[in-house]
Amino acid sequence: MAERVTFASNGGKCGGLFAVPASGRGPGVVVIQEWWGLVPHVENLVDRFAQAGFVAIAPDLYHGAKTDEPDEAMRMMMALAMDPAARDIAGAARFLFESDPTNGSGIGAVGFCMGGSLALWSATLAPQLTAAVGFYPALPWERMSPEWPNYQGKAAMIHCSEEDGTSAATGIQQAKSAIEAAGGSVETFDYPGTQHAFFNDERPEVFDASASATAWERTTAFLHDRLSD
Repeated sequence: MAERVTFASNGGKCGGLFAVPASGRGPGVVVIQEWWGLVPHVENLVDRFAQAGFVAIAPDLYHGAKTDEPDEAMRMMMALAMDPAARDIAGAARFLFESDPTNGSGIGAVGFCMGGSLALWSATLAPQLTAAVGFYPALPWERMSPEWPNYQGKAAMIHCSEEDGTSAATGIQQAKSAIEAAGGSVETFDYPGTQHAFFNDERPEVFDASASATAWERTTAFLHDRLSD
């Protein structure tokens, strides 16, 4: 079960949810929230990644705030300062990298919606992060000004919903072209008939069980391949 931890960030502390696999060790994964905050869905994901053999942490980018109201979630997302959020994610990556359970294994990031963009961006900021997975990334890159050349030698995977325009969407193509130009690799996957947030099983109005299962299998296989010893 995920437990609450704190780690160094922004010259202070950031909280998060942390879980270790039954084996006691494994590669690390930073799990980055949707715009709702650190809601039970995120805690479940941290546990799922641990069950899949990863040492997982979800940094609390809203520092205690969370909501189930879309208007409030939009307000919190728009108020999120990108630089402190990036430092919280980088701090979580360092926490994993320095923890005994990862024992020198690689570190990756996985994010959803807002967190999908942040996960892809984080690989340009934290040297410990060598693989990133973005589920239907939603934030425009202009809010982040990513240093795409830092993707050299790194890898990314992007899961795209049909509602968001599939992998043909402008933002996805911008990221793909920039990562490849930097000497990184990127795979994109389209899920026909899906809506935004199709992976969130706490939102039955958009959840797609088949697409979610396929995306999960692809994600965990990719991360084990890229991050394991």
